[in-house]
Amino acid sequence: MDTEQKLAGKVALVTGSSRGIGRAVAQRLASAGATVIVTGRSAGAPVPITRSGQNQLMPGTLEETVALIEAGGGKAIAIAADLENDAERDGLIDRAAEAAGGLDILVNNAGLVEHARVEDMTLTSFDRMVTHHLRAPFRLAQAAIPHMRKRGAGWIVNIGSVVAYPPVRPYGDYARMGGDAAYAAVKAGIHRFTQALAAEMVDHNIAANVVGPSTAIRTPGADMFIPEGYPTEDVEYLAETVLAMCHLPAAERTGLVAFSMHYPWHANLQVMSLDGTTAFPRREPPATSHPATSADGL
Repeated sequence: MDTEQKLAGKVALVTGSSRGIGRAVAQRLASAGATVIVTGRSAGAPVPITRSGQNQLMPGTLEETVALIEAGGGKAIAIAADLENDAERDGLIDRAAEAAGGLDILVNNAGLVEHARVEDMTLTSFDRMVTHHLRAPFRLAQAAIPHMRKRGAGWIVNIGSVVAYPPVRPYGDYARMGGDAAYAAVKAGIHRFTQALAAEMVDHNIAANVVGPSTAIRTPGADMFIPEGYPTEDVEYLAETVLAMCHLPAAERTGLVAFSMHYPWHANLQVMSLDGTTAFPRREPPATSHPATSADGL
């Protein structure tokens, strides 16, 4: 357990936290002292994920995430919700605040990726990515802001991606093969949405920031899209960067688009294990990162 306890007394909601990046972020925020509401569809047993009409069953449940957090001495509450269900999504914030006695931090991590060239992508696939990466963060932020204003402060972190940057010219094989145009568009959208939200909320001491992987992180949901041998990174660097966006006043840190290997390196941030007990080495951003990636998030 992190002895510094930057988030002591705070309540955080992390979407998509039954596995992968969401689980890691939930663990790190809990080890920093937050009571974490973990949410997703997989309550009791893994729920299949539908991509392009195909069902995929991935490991991980909300109860497993809660057990990991509690084993490390943290506090967590599981609330099941499907972000594609309007009623479940729009009621999630109030349910979380009621269960934990308020809300200070919202991490919009849950996402869905469906790869297809523009000419081949179905409207259903396109609409689902808009729902997960734009509509859900928008609606959850709308619902969270009144709770944060009551508490005099708040922190909203949206998970972004380097695919929001234009492909490098001359176009390489991956860009010409295509398949990520829709995903790139919604991620670019969440970056810009976050920056506008930061400006709107700074006078209310509510920070809004983006955190994304500098390269790629192997998770149950992302592994199928990462080529064999592609350089990846440890999830702890992203989780630490999210934590860094969740405790300073908005006037000091808001409106950033920060990346997991770049930001800790630039800010000389000590990265810790998910349980907050072990220091990770300082690592320079990999040379394979997109050349437009910001070092400081600005």
